[in-house]
Amino acid sequence: MSMRKPFAITLDPGSSLANKTGSWRSERPVYVDRLPPCNAQCPAGEDIQGWLYHAESGGYEAAWRHLVRDNPFPAIMGRVCYHTCESVCNRGRLDEAVGINSVERFLGDEALKQGWRFTAPHELSGKQVLVVGAGPSGMSAAYHLRRLGHAVTVMDAGPSAGGMMRFGIPKYRLPRDVLDAEMQRIADLGVVLRLNSKVEDLGQAMRDGGFDAAFLAVGAHIARRAFIPAKDSARILDAVSMLRSMEGQSKPMLGRRVVVYGGGNTAIDAARTAKRLGATEAVIVYRRTREKMPAHDMELEDALQEGVLVKWLSTIRRQDEGGTLTIEKMTLDEQGQPQPTGELETLQADSLVLALGQDVDLSLLHNLPGLTVDDGVVQVDPATMMTGHAGVFAGGDMVPAERNVTVAVGHGKKAARHIDAWLRGTRYELAPKHASATFERLNPWYYSDAPKTVRPQLDLARRASSFDEVQGGLSAANALFEARRCLSCGNCFECDNCYGMCPDNAVIKLGPGQRFEFNYDYCKGCGICAAECPCGAIDMVLEETAPDLSPPG
Repeated sequence: MSMRKPFAITLDPGSSLANKTGSWRSERPVYVDRLPPCNAQCPAGEDIQGWLYHAESGGYEAAWRHLVRDNPFPAIMGRVCYHTCESVCNRGRLDEAVGINSVERFLGDEALKQGWRFTAPHELSGKQVLVVGAGPSGMSAAYHLRRLGHAVTVMDAGPSAGGMMRFGIPKYRLPRDVLDAEMQRIADLGVVLRLNSKVEDLGQAMRDGGFDAAFLAVGAHIARRAFIPAKDSARILDAVSMLRSMEGQSKPMLGRRVVVYGGGNTAIDAARTAKRLGATEAVIVYRRTREKMPAHDMELEDALQEGVLVKWLSTIRRQDEGGTLTIEKMTLDEQGQPQPTGELETLQADSLVLALGQDVDLSLLHNLPGLTVDDGVVQVDPATMMTGHAGVFAGGDMVPAERNVTVAVGHGKKAARHIDAWLRGTRYELAPKHASATFERLNPWYYSDAPKTVRPQLDLARRASSFDEVQGGLSAANALFEARRCLSCGNCFECDNCYGMCPDNAVIKLGPGQRFEFNYDYCKGCGICAAECPCGAIDMVLEETAPDLSPPG
């Protein structure tokens, strides 16, 4: 004889489908999409989580095509980007951040190996756009504008495309075959490259070429100088010219003792290059502390490993006969500004390399009305990247912003979207951003410990004697493992937890890639699905008309 079960206390499995338990509900679950911190942090605006989703299933071409919707240079960026996305990765609170940059490089290298090409535009607009500068910002803009259907001509004063990626980043960080291949892929899309073609007068160039709009992306090629009293025999170079000369046949003769004056990434590159050119001593003189140094910490660590020395809190006062440098010790005041102490010392140097920053050549703008130049850069509308002259946009080193490749690439994409809208007589509107996917919304116990994959590095002995690439890439197996470390913060990845945990059979599977939906006739709002969602992609919200559960009377 079976025992009669009280209703709503002990139900048979699946009985909610017969009893319409949705009537019990005071709040309901809803699927949400939240903005992962990696996506929010990326200056190039990549949908990082989106392309990692494809990569973690081994769909590398799909991942690459998803990535290049925003950034046409994954092989380059996988080498030179400082991957600030990883600094905010939620996985870093669990064990270690996902190696996003490592996977990006793998996808970029795989694309080059497999010969994957960009998709040509389906329709042409009939509009022509001039891009001045074939660096990261200019070529990014050219790529996006071409895919939007416009005819694009890139003019650059240099003999090869790449801008400061070619003339400012050494080969041991960015091999030139990789750079050339990703530049060529954009040219193959139908972008016209006119090299050795310096634009002297932008207005005249636009009239002569019949261009409807222009994007200015001239790199910061002009080295800043400092007045350092020196004898006639003193050998003083600027870091920009020194690094640029590495692209030619004759390499600079620096001697055995090289001093680099400055504290940015260019100073680091100059010192590391000097070591590879045979310097037994490469010393960076910087007037602040390590904590105040603008160079990326990763670059500094590599330099220190290679034997580069740093004299902190020091400034160069003069250079005497025989290459003797007089150095004054500095101290930081309460505002963190360096102040002289009067304490002097000497340092021997065969060459002094100045790495004190770079400026942009703005002479091409001299006849163009409406533009505003302040502190050596062109002022633009931050929302659209347009200058004060209608139809002329600018980005990269030419505008007020942090100067690095990733920021420049992002400027190119952003400007291209607004140039396209301007040419079509419309306005580009950004889609509203989702709320942030915070670590507190995750259920980290569902994820197994999986330490970050470390990329191989060239041994120190070979670094000192060659310009071979220092940082290696991941294998296919390691790239797959690394992609699978992504927590999919804030967005459903179809783990089936909600489906398996629901006591009311109220979760409906829609098929691969389609996620799920709730059957609210049977969902009683218990919240188990939200509590057990690993990635925080379910919210519980109050019913608009919640049932009255108060006792009668």
